[in-house]
Amino acid sequence: MKLLDAITQAAPAIATVRRDIHAHPELCFKEERTADVIAAKLTEWGIPIHRGMGTTGVVGIVHGRDGGACGRAVGLRADIDALPMQEFNTFAHASTHAGKMHACGHDGHTAMLLAAAHYFAGHRDFDGTVYLIFQPAEEGGGGAREMIKDGLFERFPMQAVFGMHNWPGMAAGCFAVSPGPVMASSNEFKITIHGKGSHGAMPHLGIDPVPVACQMVQAFQTIISRNKKPIEAGVISVTMIQAGEATNVVPDFCVLQGTVRTFSVDLLDMIERRMRQVAEHTCAAFEARCEFEFVRNYPPTINSEAEAEFARRVMVGIVGEQNVLAQEPTGGAEDFSFMLQARPGAYVFIANGDGDHRDMGHGAGPCTLHNPSYDFNDELIPLGGTYWVELARQWLAAPTA
Repeated sequence: MKLLDAITQAAPAIATVRRDIHAHPELCFKEERTADVIAAKLTEWGIPIHRGMGTTGVVGIVHGRDGGACGRAVGLRADIDALPMQEFNTFAHASTHAGKMHACGHDGHTAMLLAAAHYFAGHRDFDGTVYLIFQPAEEGGGGAREMIKDGLFERFPMQAVFGMHNWPGMAAGCFAVSPGPVMASSNEFKITIHGKGSHGAMPHLGIDPVPVACQMVQAFQTIISRNKKPIEAGVISVTMIQAGEATNVVPDFCVLQGTVRTFSVDLLDMIERRMRQVAEHTCAAFEARCEFEFVRNYPPTINSEAEAEFARRVMVGIVGEQNVLAQEPTGGAEDFSFMLQARPGAYVFIANGDGDHRDMGHGAGPCTLHNPSYDFNDELIPLGGTYWVELARQWLAAPTA
């Protein structure tokens, strides 16, 4: 493993910052203290900053030895928000804010990018510009979209943008990257079936929305099994059914809610269209009325082929071919997808290990993402920081097409 000595030496101090952020988690668009910590460190290291993009975002501007005159620029992004969860860990840096927790490692993502920033502050051995993007509100707020709306790519023109997420369960010291879709789109639906209430003993006097809902749930799965191509990945999950208040009353209405995940927009278009048709026509067949709502939250995260291959080569140079794995697509979603719609780039995984790095071992639960016993592995800071530095330097030095 080829780590940059300066980053390895600075890693303990960066880990202290990470643990401070972990102990003071803030939810989406409320990351004021976190942004203050980031801004203070960048300023301390002599890196100019821009604040307030996407509400609480921070962008650090690192010009190379040419002052950025060549016009080449690359963006490196870390997310900074926490989750609305109660932490189970009892170590010294556990959350001090009830009901809030860094359970997805965004504190670690911030630390790895800060490690790279600290290195860049003392090593401007490149031409062009590196933009350090500390993004708020990944957990459901769409902070990437909001930063773009605020002019991220106009104010800080860059030809490519890269992101990275820690991945528990993979052996520490490994990376994973692949071209194409690597994370799914995230979408929500809410279907309200309006029937006609009646006494449970006299159902013929009403229109029962419950059997309508049952038919609908079953029919949705035929969209997956019969309308999409078998080789395409797609999920329709009805996760909530709400109806009725008494055992002897046929309810007036029934509500279905759930999620849809796909790896392509075309498949998502088809699923939404067919779900609407199934919902409306099933209701009509039972003389009920339908309200259909479908909300698209995050699009699929799709890595550009050239940038994914470039990231892979950088990884191989650091950890060796055997430690760079294929990135298996996951049904989780990520708002970095908005940035990849606007610019070429790649979203990669860095292995977080199996949880043995925690003071409490496996403790009350596994070290998986969005788990109350999760903690970021500080041993990744030198590796993640080295990856960011080498990625940026090599990308800026690469010949333009």
